[in-house]
Amino acid sequence: MELRQLTYFVAVAEELHFGRAAERLRIAGPSLSQQIINLERELGTRLLIRDRRHVELTPAGSEFLTDAREVLAAAARAFDRARNGDRQLPLRLGYVSWLPPGIATMPNLRVRIDEWVLPSHTQAARVAEGSLDLAIAWIEEADVVRQSLAAELLKYERLQAVMPGTHQAARHDSVPATELTILVDVDEASWDSWNRYALAFAQASGASVTHIDDGGITGPAFFEHVARLRRPVLQSPKRHAAPMPPTLTRRPVTSPVPLWAWDLLHRADDTRPMVTSAIRTLIDGASAAGWRIPPTETHWPPTSGKQA
Repeated sequence: MELRQLTYFVAVAEELHFGRAAERLRIAGPSLSQQIINLERELGTRLLIRDRRHVELTPAGSEFLTDAREVLAAAARAFDRARNGDRQLPLRLGYVSWLPPGIATMPNLRVRIDEWVLPSHTQAARVAEGSLDLAIAWIEEADVVRQSLAAELLKYERLQAVMPGTHQAARHDSVPATELTILVDVDEASWDSWNRYALAFAQASGASVTHIDDGGITGPAFFEHVARLRRPVLQSPKRHAAPMPPTLTRRPVTSPVPLWAWDLLHRADDTRPMVTSAIRTLIDGASAAGWRIPPTETHWPPTSGKQA
């Protein structure tokens, strides 16, 4: 068994989609599928249940995922230790979509940006199990408690609406939340955090919900949904390189303003000075930039529990 095979398996297990896993790993889909088959054959057990539209972990696969992550984390630490010699190893920082600009040059901050860009709930789980030291992600308070984590606010991001330029709402400077539709994807493995936020915001604001099954929460597929629905659609904070078509436009959302909170996650019992220093550096930088201040307009969710 090779570390490469473990890397491939973890990617498929986290994405629960061979196409996305292959894209993330930058290898051909058939090659990835064959590697997983070889791994299952070597282990003598089935790790995944898959068909043309569905992938899920078997009980053995769920257990193996935990072990595979631990092995890969240990290998990464060994690599860093050998490369750095006697110097203290950098902290491993995972993220979802947003990173503070200039994070690599911040003083008193020794972090290694993890190469795996994964959903918020996955990055939170990786911090909890120890394969990451820190992560910048969205999380609900119940999950902070359940996973024995601590969450420090770094940034409030105001989400916007995208709509056809010919829509009547495009004539105005902003769009009331009640005029929005919000996309919710059936793929919980990739979009669990967004789905939870979207459904809660829709219930609180009166926005409508449209269910999709193609991963079109972001990227070109998202813009195709906007064009098809011909109405304002709330855009997720997940960034994508695809440019917005010129036939579409963006507007701020009001009544209420949808806020997405990027939190800095760490294990609640991790009191290492290096971790404490990194947290302080990132929070101080966020405060200086004004990222932790909520808007004065009515917004959702309420921010009374978050420190600005």
